Amino acid sequence: MGKVISVVNQKGGVGKTTTSVNLGAYLAHLGKHVLIVDIDPQANATSGIGIDHKELEHGVYEALIGHKSMREVLKRTVIDRFLVAPATSALAGAGVEMVSMDEREFVLQNLLDQLKDDFDYIIIDGPPSLGLLTINSLVAADEIIIPIQSEYYALEGLGQLLETISLVKDNLKPDLNIMGAVVTMFDKRNKLSALVLDELKNHFPNKVFNTVIPRSVRLAEAPSYGKTIMHYDANSRGGKAYEMLAQEIIGLENLDGTDTDVSEEAGLYFGD
Repeated sequence: MGKVISVVNQKGGVGKTTTSVNLGAYLAHLGKHVLIVDIDPQANATSGIGIDHKELEHGVYEALIGHKSMREVLKRTVIDRFLVAPATSALAGAGVEMVSMDEREFVLQNLLDQLKDDFDYIIIDGPPSLGLLTINSLVAADEIIIPIQSEYYALEGLGQLLETISLVKDNLKPDLNIMGAVVTMFDKRNKLSALVLDELKNHFPNKVFNTVIPRSVRLAEAPSYGKTIMHYDANSRGGKAYEMLAQEIIGLENLDGTDTDVSEEAGLYFGD
């Protein structure tokens, strides 16, 4: 069965969707079958892959409220082995409509359980909040990736996120694990970035990804063209970094659960 990874951070602008989309693209490039599940009403992951969410007749919203199966809303992308369950603007009302549902925290998990045999990785890109949609993304996940921007306020709110994850683990999903935190928008010329990285290692001992995502204009430009960085500029620093992150995750899977300090396995990637 495939592994479900939720990319979460309630703080906006930390590279959550950028990480979801580009990690998924490179995992597919490396031969894995990948599904991106966009449960953010802003639909940035959907548009960033090149799908106009305004023209879609249905998406994840219809699956969540029971009008469609998840399989019925899947869309192919230009990348082989890479599919998306797209978001539409209707998703903004899903959190309210799901409140009255039985086992409302398990709706997404039940939908994805029907697809896990078809994919090696299912990556969930949730909203920048700690509402019901985010809770669903945590309950549905096997592992969590937390992107954290390497800036002064990067760790602000991290405690609240960790508390939410702990509550979900204690009450809803006992086997939920944090795969790792990944530093994004890293600027090696800025001493503050290194300080944030050090502080992050204190928060997540043995849980900081070896790969560091650099600050990159090319990464910022790619979504406006509806392309992942792999198709927009694979040779850019951002492209190389996300390819390395995908390789690192596959490598961790190959360890078969052996405990390792991924932050010390190799040198950090800072870009050129």
